[in-house]
Amino acid sequence: MTRDAKILRLLDLLEPEYHNEASPPELGHTEPLDGLICTVLSQNTNDRNRDAAFSALKKEFPEWQDVIDAGAERLEGVIRPAGLAHTKAGRIITILERLHEDFHAYSLKGLAGRTREEICGYLRALPGVGAKTVACVLLFDLKIKAFPVDTHVSRVARRVGVVPERFTPEEICAEFERVIPEGRCLGGHVNMIAHGRAVCHSQKPECGRCVLSGICESSGKYILLQTTQ
Repeated sequence: MTRDAKILRLLDLLEPEYHNEASPPELGHTEPLDGLICTVLSQNTNDRNRDAAFSALKKEFPEWQDVIDAGAERLEGVIRPAGLAHTKAGRIITILERLHEDFHAYSLKGLAGRTREEICGYLRALPGVGAKTVACVLLFDLKIKAFPVDTHVSRVARRVGVVPERFTPEEICAEFERVIPEGRCLGGHVNMIAHGRAVCHSQKPECGRCVLSGICESSGKYILLQTTQ
């Protein structure tokens, strides 16, 4: 089986378990800037802390101008549940200032009509915005083909062997975006995360009940380890 075929087979095997391709979750925001800020808050923390911080931010500051008026120190106190509050507050303030300077509005809708490459380049130039954040904003908020790669997606992809172990998250992202059809990216991405959380754990993966065991290059190794412990 070629690598391309194996990537698609992985998605085929996960879909009957998690059904996110058939019923894609709505993860985007009406204003793409909300998605960008939410993703910045998500860095180095879990979804619960991210959501708590974003909810507090929107409650305290109904408009983005309110954030600018309040300043970084006050913002830092509001988003503290997300961790790294000092760093994230500074980045958010800078992002808002730059957007207002470039588009005369606190919005990413000004990117409409630009090419994918231009959008990626603009987002990557913002402070604290890396490849994963760009891919999230593209996929969830701008409805542009992308395949974000977090720790779960990386772990599943490397263990199964659909990409070489040495591949970085950015290289996995590029490989998946090359192979996976646009209509399968959102559901496939969420299915891989669900599988990483439910079965393919970082420690003690449950290979005995894994639907990927038939194509996984690591399955036998982990089953052997578990039976000898």
